[in-house]
Amino acid sequence: QLTGRWFLVGMASRCNYLAEHSHRLEATAVTVTVLDGQSLAISTFRKLDGMCWEIRQRYLPAQAHGRFLLKGRGYGSKVDVVVGETDHSSYAILYYQKGRSISVKLYGQTSQVSDAVADKFEQHVRAVGLSEDVTYYFPTYGFCDSADEFHILDGELQI
Repeated sequence: QLTGRWFLVGMASRCNYLAEHSHRLEATAVTVTVLDGQSLAISTFRKLDGMCWEIRQRYLPAQAHGRFLLKGRGYGSKVDVVVGETDHSSYAILYYQKGRSISVKLYGQTSQVSDAVADKFEQHVRAVGLSEDVTYYFPTYGFCDSADEFHILDGELQI
């Protein structure tokens, strides 16, 4: 039910890379497709050094509804993905957990969400022990719609 095009609106994470490069955040769009009725194919489109890139990932279904597993390349590099809250039509709040590290992401069907949805996101952020100083909002313009064949990565995004 999360299929279609979504926009990354906000993210809360203690990721050092994100903290050091928060001034260089780029507009990020995601296309979600359901494979085999269960797995999700995720294509993330974003700019890196002015070029549009596509990062392809596959979220495998986990035991419970709304839970997925993103496998990385190395041992122990799996990410648990949980749909925390969504109305399936305008926003989705997802949790990403890798080991003891957790991130919360807010996706919208448009690049901006209502104040009520932003408040819900911030409540989820606080509920997992993160705070405003590690919460970042993404630009609402300058999205990539595609990437050429030389700018496609299969793998995992850092959380």
